[in-house]
Amino acid sequence: MQFRVSGKWALAAAVITLLSACTVVDLDSSGKPVIPADPNAAPSFVQQTPQQVAESLWSARLLPAAEQQALAWPALLAKRDGLTGADSISVFGRFNGTVASVDNDGRERKMRLTVNGEEVVIQLGPIVKGNALRDAAGFIRFEDFKNQVQFAQAARALNKKALEQMPPIDASWQGKEVAVLAAFTLRAQTLGEAVPLKISEEARP
Repeated sequence: MQFRVSGKWALAAAVITLLSACTVVDLDSSGKPVIPADPNAAPSFVQQTPQQVAESLWSARLLPAAEQQALAWPALLAKRDGLTGADSISVFGRFNGTVASVDNDGRERKMRLTVNGEEVVIQLGPIVKGNALRDAAGFIRFEDFKNQVQFAQAARALNKKALEQMPPIDASWQGKEVAVLAAFTLRAQTLGEAVPLKISEEARP
């Protein structure tokens, strides 16, 4: 004996089969689907304060990147000397030098080093110019921020975070040998003023 299934029941069975194969999606309070975050998506800093951006990046990503990417002194000069016209690039550099002077007057304090006969200016703040630290990292992108203002604020917060890591530096450092890890914005024939990530006194032999 054969049984004939009506079109209505066949359609209902097909719908049930289709629904059973679908993944259940949670809904928010407005009834809209809740889309889980993509684990491979780029980080977004839109909802973070500049201080939160600096704190989240400093130890986890920025310092490791600086340690790995830092150019030694000859490579740093070669990178600078390869620039022409208005070209510029932000990089990390690592070198040793002798402290020629420390200027602690005002809010743009600076330490001047002599490195193989060249002068290097290290900014000690609290006012730090430029975005070298933010831009040298390579992974802090404008599109991950709300707008240009937040992007600039993140650069200032990173500069401030860097200065918080510095030891007290005064005139007593003059003549000392120091090891430096810093960020530069290089231009043709110009090293620019560095933002330090680490400064330590080198032990004399």
